[in-house]
Amino acid sequence: MGLIISILIGCLAGFLAGKIMKGGGFGFWINLLVGVVGGFLGGNILGWIGISWGGTVIGSLVTAVIGAVVLLWIISLFKK
Repeated sequence: MGLIISILIGCLAGFLAGKIMKGGGFGFWINLLVGVVGGFLGGNILGWIGISWGGTVIGSLVTAVIGAVVLLWIISLFKK
């Protein structure tokens, strides 16, 4: 069940990051990829500065969205 929740959080995080950064989502698979990579990136970034959400679903979602937004921002720097 944890894998299904992680996939759903990744999809939602990728979708939200797409809305924040570009005004639209990218489709299920790209949203999933951006959300999962964003979750990893966000977890590392927040870990480096000492922020921990305690393993809650909302905390995981916020972490993944933060990481996904950072990931999309980095990608946008290379696309210019």
